[in-house]
Amino acid sequence: MKGFLFWILKVAGWKIDDHVPTAKFLIKKDLFFPPLGWILKAMGGLPVDRKQKNNITELAVKLFDEHEKLYLVFTPEGTRSYNPKWKKGFYYIAIKAQVPIYIAYMDYSKKIGGFERIFEPTGDADKDIEAIKVILSKYKGKFPENGIY
Repeated sequence: MKGFLFWILKVAGWKIDDHVPTAKFLIKKDLFFPPLGWILKAMGGLPVDRKQKNNITELAVKLFDEHEKLYLVFTPEGTRSYNPKWKKGFYYIAIKAQVPIYIAYMDYSKKIGGFERIFEPTGDADKDIEAIKVILSKYKGKFPENGIY
């Protein structure tokens, strides 16, 4: 499936770092209906029932415990629109699961994407999130006016 996704992005004019690992992502269960559900699963989607009182942090930590190699993708804005205050769930998952944060980017101005670097959380969420924002500030999002700073 990774090859297929890279092909779609290439057709759309994007260049994605070919060293990008295949990742999983948590997405609301309501979207897992045919045929979209099949596509989401093939892309690495893991359904989450948001109506249940699930502890997403515990679920993610369990996934890390169950897999020798796992990459989970999170968008810390927690929304499809601009939000200057990032949600910290991804950070707390990394701390609890004792895994690093692998910083990824998409630069719409250059149509490139990939993984920037590994970031080891220090335990100071606010300071670390600001450091991650600085790292990502060199890339332009789809709506640059809604950028990090």
